[in-house]
Amino acid sequence: MSNSTETSVTEFILLGFPELCHVRGLLFGSFLTIYMVTILENLVVMVTIRASHRLHTPMYFFLANLSVPETLYTSVTIPKLLAGLSASARTISFSGCLTQLFLFLSLGSSECFLLATMACDRYLAICHPLHYPAIMDSRLCLHLALGAWLGGFLASCMSTALISRLRFCGPNVLNHFFCDISPLLQLSCSDTATIEVLDFVAALAVLATSLLATVISYTHIVATVLRIPGAAGRQKAFSTCASHLMLVALFCTTTIFMYARPHAISSFDLNKLVSVVYSIVTPLLNPIIYCLRNHDIHEALAKLHWAPGPS
Repeated sequence: MSNSTETSVTEFILLGFPELCHVRGLLFGSFLTIYMVTILENLVVMVTIRASHRLHTPMYFFLANLSVPETLYTSVTIPKLLAGLSASARTISFSGCLTQLFLFLSLGSSECFLLATMACDRYLAICHPLHYPAIMDSRLCLHLALGAWLGGFLASCMSTALISRLRFCGPNVLNHFFCDISPLLQLSCSDTATIEVLDFVAALAVLATSLLATVISYTHIVATVLRIPGAAGRQKAFSTCASHLMLVALFCTTTIFMYARPHAISSFDLNKLVSVVYSIVTPLLNPIIYCLRNHDIHEALAKLHWAPGPS
């Protein structure tokens, strides 16, 4: 019997979007534009928060942290997608594929934990405003952010390690535009039933923990806000949470569909469509959603724009 770590496949071919080969140039231009805009807007968010002392608060500290995984995991997937669309490099080595998978899962899990941390921050700010500055100090903010990052990377170790032990005997054509769990499991010639269940449990643990913290936080927030006298006060309190809830809904809906399932997705056209939404479109929209109605960031950007240069 072959060793479980043995593999005859040394590289994979990323199939990408063969059904759209007649508009490959349009796809290349669209994804390149999305990638550049995503990097630019997330960098603008991080630089603005760093440069404005008014934004040196826990909420914006976590928002700046949220921009980091979105910048990184688009950089994990889109450059390889662009290379494939230009027909210059559609192959990826076995080790490169596992690295891409690990980084993508880790950054996605870290974002999930960061969104939950932001919900807890809003809970403390709205439900315990008098104690909030003393509780959510810079040290706790740093520990929470580090915990989210560390938790995300640790959560992905098991899935990547298990997949690395599978045998891939061929074919080596990966029906996707990056290395993801479902298409890799479909190519393996090993029994993947146990790994599918363990991957499902790992994904469910990350999502359930984050969603539970978010639901509990917002249950208390809603109860507190409804007791605020006056519609203006309630609207102001809800406005600080609306953007965060939209991010959570957009991110978690697609992630739950992709990963919190006991079996690998068999419809790869649907797989790729949902993957485009959460790995490419969501990072593009998140800074827009969070900053579009945020007066603090608008003012900080205006001050940076009109700030006089060095004399």
